[in-house]
Order: sequence, then structure tokens, then C-alpha cells
Amino acid sequence: MKSKATRLIAIACFTVISLALLRFKPWERSNNSSDNNMATADNVIHEGGNKKATRELTVGFLPVTCHLTCPVTDFASKNTQTNTNFNSRLFTDFPTVVSAMEAKQIQASFMIVPLAMKLREQGVPVQICYLGHRDGSEIVVAKNGPIRSLKDLKGKKLALPSFFSNQNFVIHKLMEDYGMKKDDITFIILPPPDMPTSLAAGAIDAYFVGEPFCAKAELDGTGRILYYSRDIWPNFISCALVVHEDLIKSNPDVVKDLVGGIAASGLWAEKNRADAAKLVAPYFHQNEKVLNYVLTSSPERVKYISLNPTDEDLQSIEDMGIKLGFLKKEIPINELVNRDFIPKEIKPAAINLADIGKAGGK
Repeated sequence: MKSKATRLIAIACFTVISLALLRFKPWERSNNSSDNNMATADNVIHEGGNKKATRELTVGFLPVTCHLTCPVTDFASKNTQTNTNFNSRLFTDFPTVVSAMEAKQIQASFMIVPLAMKLREQGVPVQICYLGHRDGSEIVVAKNGPIRSLKDLKGKKLALPSFFSNQNFVIHKLMEDYGMKKDDITFIILPPPDMPTSLAAGAIDAYFVGEPFCAKAELDGTGRILYYSRDIWPNFISCALVVHEDLIKSNPDVVKDLVGGIAASGLWAEKNRADAAKLVAPYFHQNEKVLNYVLTSSPERVKYISLNPTDEDLQSIEDMGIKLGFLKKEIPINELVNRDFIPKEIKPAAINLADIGKAGGK
């Protein structure tokens, strides 16, 4: 009896392993390329007609409008005769992005600026090459709740995308302005897509994150804006394009194409907001209506211009991070930022509006 059971277990194990091998086919996976950024089917959202490209790069992003220029660059690279195809890879939280960057599974990604500073502090050689946006984050509370000011959040729970987010730094600055103590609000970390449902369920009392997860709560009728980031910190920065120095050294032409593409995509999105919402909806796996609301309800809600990070921008973030204890030492700004790839003249990406939405982007 015991022997029969052992045989059955062995057969079951063999079957599971065999199915896994047939499903994932590890023998077909290529060895690590020089930049460890080979595209996979999951990364390729859009397939265009660009036959000129001789190389490709996978770039990480989260489904927040702070990262919108990443999928726009992906789309543009495959519909214009550029030399590099960019495959945007969707993440849902920043810890996974960090792990992928540390392991060099990706070597370029959009990331919250303080987290890039922390990685640099810990010896991971990354540099900020461009910004993703200006403004575009809000503090959201329950629509019919009693919270009318920051002080009403005393003793309440507020969700953040990361302790190393600029949202965390800014709300602590706001608490200081209001004379509140650090422990007056309980902060928890949630992936941005989980925040609106957590607020609706009463699991949290507020959240501070990038769009479109603020607009989603508004349109669902469950949340309202308590503060716009621009009212607390004008020209607020949350995220930037972060690139590993190994890629910068080994493939500077690719980085030049990437930064140029991001810059051109930002200017295009600024001038074509409704079309940008339609373009990125399949990449974000989100309702176009929500994205359209974010991008068209007010041009001040999120902006894609003035994306060259200044020393003052970055120094103020670093100073706040050190003051709060999240950053332990000062990193010279000239080590943190690399402006060598920013084009002197920026023109909108050459996107044919008729290409948007064709066959679901494939």
C-alpha cells in the first residue's frame, strides 16, 4: 500500500514537472544578452510597421500617468522608422521594479525619485536621465466622509505607494506645516491599483498617489480630492526615467534614443491629451474614460513639459529624505543625474493618429 502511494506521488510529481517544462520551455530562453533586456511576448503590447530597428530595449513602468511617456515611446518606436524598438514592461508596485533593476532584468525604468536616490545610496549604479511628468498626484479621501483638512486625518490610515515616494516626503512636509507629529497619521504601503478599492471598502481613510487612481475614485463616486500635489509643492515631481550605468556605458546610443523618445512623447502627449488616453489604455489595462478624464479635465492636473530635472528639484527632494531619515547620506547631484542624452531641440513624437487603437494595438 505504501509502495503504491509512493508510486502515485512520483507519477504526480513527474506530470507536474513535465507540464511546467512544456509550458515554460526553459530550453528556448536565450542567455542573458549584453543588456539583459530581451523582449518577451508579455512585454510587446503593440506591433507596428517599423522595419528599420536593429535593436530593442525593455523599459519598466507602472500604470500611472506619471509614467505615461513610457508606453507612448513604445508605440512611437514601432510606428516610425527609428533604430530602436522599446518594449514597455508593466509592473504594479515599486519593490518589484527595484528587484528587477538590481538583478538587471531591466536596465531602464520609470521610478519614484527618492527610491532612485536610495538605490544609488546602496551602491546600485543608477542615474536619473529625465523626468516623467510634473504634478499628477493627489490626496484622496472618502467622498461622503468627514475629512476636510489634513488635521482631520489624525488617527487615520493613509496609503502610499512607497515610503521612498515623494508623496511620503511631501505629506510629512505638509504635516510639519500643520504642526502635526509624525505618528499622528498611520501610513501603510499599497500598490497604486489597490488604493481606490481599499478606500471604498473602508480599509483605509485616504491615499496619496499618482493618477489615474485618484480620478478613478472620483468617477466611481467613492472618493474626492483633498489636496492636489501642485497646491502643496508647485511643479511636483514623483517619478523619473532611471537608467543603469552599465547600459549607459555599453549602449549609449540606445539610451540616447530612449531619452529622446521620452522627451518627444511628453511633448506629443501634452498637445494630444485625448489621443494619449486612447493610446495608453491598452498598456495600462485601464478604462480609457478614466485616463481621458485625468488628461483633459484640466491641463494643470498633470503636465509633460519642463521635464529636464534641475539641481534644485533633486536637491530639495534629497534634503527632505535625509531630514526624514529615509535617506542616510547625501549623494552629489552630479552623480545622481545624467543630462547628456537630453536633446537640445524637442519635437513632438511623429504619431499617426490613425494607427492608435488598430486591432487592440497588436
